[in-house]
Amino acid sequence: MKSKVLLTVAGLIAIVIAVSLFTSAAADSGSPSARYEYATIRWGGPDNTHVIRPGGEVEFVGPQLRQIKRPDRSNDRSLYMNVVMNGMAEQGWEFAGMTSDDIVMRRLKR
Repeated sequence: MKSKVLLTVAGLIAIVIAVSLFTSAAADSGSPSARYEYATIRWGGPDNTHVIRPGGEVEFVGPQLRQIKRPDRSNDRSLYMNVVMNGMAEQGWEFAGMTSDDIVMRRLKR
């Protein structure tokens, strides 16, 4: 009889420990949107390419792109999007994903 009670108590303690470990691990991981902020680089040609910042601010980067000397036979879109990505990487942003016209960058929230 005592061994049955001890097994039941030990089982309950094991369940409580397992649940507490699982919930604390889940709370530590958090969702990516809670840890990161995102920005989008939107291709609109050399004059209309812009960066949409996390707060909704839109920054047109055409004036900066016009200062870049484009080598002969290079692709406008690839060159200029790469220049913008590298500029954002210097500010702590990293590549997060892309579509045909957009590149999404992310960084840890500040």
